[in-house]
Order: sequence, then C-alpha cells, then structure tokens
Amino acid sequence: PALHNMEDSVKTDELAVAESRSFLGSWLNIKWRPTSMAQLAAAEARVLQHVKAALETFYVRITGSRRIWTVKVDPKKPDALPIVMVHGFGAGSGIWLLNIDAIAKHRSLYAFDVLGFARSSRPKFSTEPDIIEEEFVNSIEEWREGVGLEKFILLGHSFGGFLAASYSIKHPDRVKHLILADPWGFPERTEQAAEAQRNRVPFWIKAVGSVLLNFNPLAAVRAAGPWGPGLVQRFRPDLQAKFSEVFDDDTIFSYLYHCNAQSPSGETAFSYMQIPFGWAKNPMLPRMTQLRRDVPVTFIYGARSWMDKESGKQVKFLRQGSYVDIQSVPEAGHHVYADQYEDFNRLVVQVCAKTDKAQLSEKTNIETTI
Repeated sequence: PALHNMEDSVKTDELAVAESRSFLGSWLNIKWRPTSMAQLAAAEARVLQHVKAALETFYVRITGSRRIWTVKVDPKKPDALPIVMVHGFGAGSGIWLLNIDAIAKHRSLYAFDVLGFARSSRPKFSTEPDIIEEEFVNSIEEWREGVGLEKFILLGHSFGGFLAASYSIKHPDRVKHLILADPWGFPERTEQAAEAQRNRVPFWIKAVGSVLLNFNPLAAVRAAGPWGPGLVQRFRPDLQAKFSEVFDDDTIFSYLYHCNAQSPSGETAFSYMQIPFGWAKNPMLPRMTQLRRDVPVTFIYGARSWMDKESGKQVKFLRQGSYVDIQSVPEAGHHVYADQYEDFNRLVVQVCAKTDKAQLSEKTNIETTI
C-alpha cells in the first residue's frame, strides 16, 4: 500500500518519545528496552503491508502540541457515510489490518491511535476517572475537527467501545450509528457479577493482574527489558493464531510489543479508570440513557468472549423505542474483529449499508419537505 508521509513521520517520531518523560526514563528506554517510536513506526508498516487499499497515514495536531496518528482509506464514495474505528487498550490502528479492505470497499475509513497509545502523543492525564474520560473524548473531537469529518459511523472495540459510547453521548450530532464491538466498562460491579467475571477472565489477565495489581497493567512488558517481546508471546500465544492467515512470524507480536513498551500514558490513565478485572469506576451502562434517542446502536459480541454480554440486552431495555441491535459472532472471543474477521466484517458492512440507506431516506424527506 501507499504509505504516504511515512518517511516524514518516522523522522519526526522521535520527538514524541520526549513527551511526558524524564531524562532517566529516556535513558532507561534506550539502554534497557529495545524499542523506540521509529521502531514502532517500522513495525506498524510491516503490519499494514497486508492491506491492499491505498493508505494515507498522517498526524493530526490537537491542542497542547499533541498529535494523533491517523490511518485513512478514501475509495472516493462520497454518498456513503465514513466510518471511524477506535481500537482497544494496548493496541493501535494496525490492529484493524484484517478489516480495513473489506470495510473500505464501500466508504472512507479512518482509524486513529487513541491519545496516549501507540504512535499518538503520550501526555500526562489527570488522575480523576471522569476528567480522564473527558480528556480522551475531547481529543477525539479535536481530531474530528482536524480531519474535517461532519457525520460518520463510529465503531469502537473494548476500551475503544467505552470511549466511542462516551463520545456519542457528548456529540450525538456527529454519530449516525454507534457500533460497539465487545465493549469494556459497561456493567456496574456487584459481588455476584465480579465472581462470575473472575470465572470467565483468561489466565493471562489473572497472571499479569495478580502481580501488577497496584501498577500499570503493562508494566511487566517494560520491566522485562530485552525479554519484553518474548513476554508478550508467552502471555498472549493466542494472538499469533488470530493473525496466522497473514503472518507466520512474530510481526504482530513485534507491533504490539512496540505499542506497549513506550513510556506509559494512556495506560496510566486507564489504570485510574478501572477496577480489576474488567470494571469501570464510572460504568457506561447507566449512562446509555443519556445517549440521544435517535442514535442507533449495534452491539457485536464474540460468542466466546470473557467480557460481559448482558449489557447489550440491558441497553436495549433502557432505550426502548430507540434502535438497539445485538449480534453474536460464533467461535469468536473478545477480539471478535480478528477471531472471525470475515463474519465481523460482513456484519459491519451490513450495519453501514443500512445506515447509508436511513441517511439517504432522511435526506430525501428533508428535500421533499423543502
């Protein structure tokens, strides 16, 4: 694919390394952890080589000299609503490599690295969960203004789903359909729910979490230094299987390692927003009643996911009279977009087509009225 601006961005990426970091932190990063923003850029390029569509990649500047790394595909279909895709915790835009081509055949596609993650700036966030959430949402809105999007379909996975829902509540005029793929942080924590969740949580989350309960969730990756890449492989052997059709080597491990071995920022913010394992301090479910009634919502769950699946049904109950659809993808876990990517892509394409049709109908009715 045509990775525009890649050369310039690699040259400037080292500037991002300096953000929110002490001299000692920089020294440790260079001497101990085998990573840099330039290495992350190279790892992302290897991942995105799988995408056949012509990609545009660029930074969008937002306030405070911060930057949001962006991946765009424009198939020149102006009548179709664009889609914006928001990745989950500890990931980046490259994680959508199995989805971009199928979805971007029909519409412009934008994916960005959430502020504090992957190749975007890594500022210091607040320590108050509600303020942190607002900082994330405001960064998305500033990014939207920067790329010039007016109305779009918004898709978020896991933590990205939480942020997408929060954004939609605050900016309903922008979102023509909200797609929540196995979203994190919806249910309220009760002892009964917590016990059920503990029984579902995968071993690798328990293993890392039990050691790092009072630290940033990915501290082990950085603390392991030169052994960090191997640690990712050891704790997440399932990742290679998810992308085995595309890569038979450590390409995806390398990308995720470099995403998470940088100076923590979004990760630190997330640690203040969550209660182990998988709970939000400010859960989204009760707040879905604040989402404007005319914003349609589709949940896409992995049938084998450890994430709570009842939230979709509860949102449907809470939003009676509003469009709420719930889909479950067989044989898929939490990473539904990769586990059964063809089924996931098909569902997303269908939802988007339905949204286009509704948008066209709405536009025609307005013109007829005028």
